[in-house]
Amino acid sequence: MLIAGNTVVTFHYRVSEPGQGVLEDSHGGQPLAYLHGHHGMLPGLEEALTGQQAGDHVSVTLSPAQAYGERREEALLRVPMSHVVNPGKGKVKYTPGMMVQVNTNNGPQVVRVVKVGLKNLDVDANHPYASKILSFDIDVISVREASEEELAHGHVHGAGGHHH
Repeated sequence: MLIAGNTVVTFHYRVSEPGQGVLEDSHGGQPLAYLHGHHGMLPGLEEALTGQQAGDHVSVTLSPAQAYGERREEALLRVPMSHVVNPGKGKVKYTPGMMVQVNTNNGPQVVRVVKVGLKNLDVDANHPYASKILSFDIDVISVREASEEELAHGHVHGAGGHHH
């Protein structure tokens, strides 16, 4: 079966910056699954995967516009400590570079701590790979038709996908 709209695609990937080392590699863990054509994947990857099938290997280099976009200065924010989600018990020692979840008007968002103050955190809400040219090596594991429930919810259920 070919990858097209409303198919569930499962794949392993390796991502790097051209001329640099590997940033991420899924081959040692679970493959990633997504619902093709439902905006759950980077636009450039969806385009490169369209028409592929299980067993195919795809290599593609994406511009920032095709991947995580350009860095935005307005995504550098000062957040009151009371907006930081602390899933554990007790006091957390925040440090620059740490990833934390904050409550926003648009729901929870994961951000990177830039600076720690007494009552606030300065955070960067840009994706860590924003403004980067990225090279992906993808191994397509499987392609199947999406279930009615997956189509209604707009995402994959089960292994590699969302669990309700």
